Amino acid sequence: MTRDVFVLVESNTTGTGRLFPVAARALGLHPVLLAADPSRYASVGGAEVVRTDTDSVAAVVDACRRLAVGRRVAGVATSSDYYVETAAAAAVALGLPANSPADLAAIRDKGTQRARLAAAGVRVPRFTVAGTVDEVLAAAAATGYPVVVKPVTGSGSLGVLLCADAERAAGHARALLSRENDERGRPVPHRVTVEEFVSGPEYSAEVLDGTVAGITAKHLGAPPLFVETGHDFPADLAPAVREAVTEAAEAAVRALGIALGPAHVELRLGPAGPVLIEVNPRLAGGWIPRLVREATGADLILGTVAAFSGRPAPVAATAARGAAIRFVMAAGDGRLRGIDGVARACAVPGVVDVETYREPGAEIVVGGDFRDRIGHVLARGATAAEAAAGAEEGVGRITLSMTVRQEVSA
Repeated sequence: MTRDVFVLVESNTTGTGRLFPVAARALGLHPVLLAADPSRYASVGGAEVVRTDTDSVAAVVDACRRLAVGRRVAGVATSSDYYVETAAAAAVALGLPANSPADLAAIRDKGTQRARLAAAGVRVPRFTVAGTVDEVLAAAAATGYPVVVKPVTGSGSLGVLLCADAERAAGHARALLSRENDERGRPVPHRVTVEEFVSGPEYSAEVLDGTVAGITAKHLGAPPLFVETGHDFPADLAPAVREAVTEAAEAAVRALGIALGPAHVELRLGPAGPVLIEVNPRLAGGWIPRLVREATGADLILGTVAAFSGRPAPVAATAARGAAIRFVMAAGDGRLRGIDGVARACAVPGVVDVETYREPGAEIVVGGDFRDRIGHVLARGATAAEAAAGAEEGVGRITLSMTVRQEVSA
């Protein structure tokens, strides 16, 4: 008998995206990846690949209908931020499980998202949406420095900067507002958010079908950037704080209409309690779903495929351990000559995975976002702290050999 089909509309090209086809097969589904440019993918996890104009909902629906000849399409989803609306719209057109495409469009716009959260009584930073440098400076002055200036769309810390003064705010705003296209070549909105900087540790709540499955502690690089350099799961929180973070995250996804599937909810623990920074209507990046599985046995990727294909797959914890990841970060621009110490990192007790993302000869340009990651070390332990110690020791054993780019003077 031909298996039902599970369709992925594009995918994140690194990290857990390639695990979605594995989860689909575990649920008895045949995974198909619709991709505009299949060459972008070093691995598709064994999925069947169909070249499709994934910027067009009509083209995605047509591709799904062709796939349904002689078999049934059970679900349409994506692991990529950029295609959540397209996947949902296609699923709705086909009568399949999905969140509202209109709600997802509102969530993807950070200004609209913030306004909806604030209207629902969810605590968010003070913020202003601005379309000119003068508006940015007026908003920053009203809010009080330092402020965070970031684009209204995007992910992975792209374009997010802590601005300590008017000069930094104006320069960064000017750069963002002058962009015509994003990293995929799509037109970008000429708007940014200017928001209050909330001091305090950062966490993310991993939500599935409206319920928090766990809370991750985040490690960030040095200001003024917000590059995530590692994660620990589960976060070491006092019961009352854990409850407050859980309540805030679940209130946020209710307010935004994310009743089905995953959400990655980022918060900061400010002086007055949790403050919602951002809600993403997808699973977390940075290998966080793998951390959850290593620590608890719960498979959020499997749960996500089940949610969007109408299949029962309860996400239940079967263990109570800890897991952590630390990323190998590029310190500066240059040509990568080599990566040493991978075997030594693998030998650290508790380390279960070491991976490098770049090959020798690659040109490295540090941009202050997730693309600065060169690799990772993932560890498991009896507690998150034990796992974190293993991941940190493993990263410490890895060294990058770089040829630093020389500045040429006139």
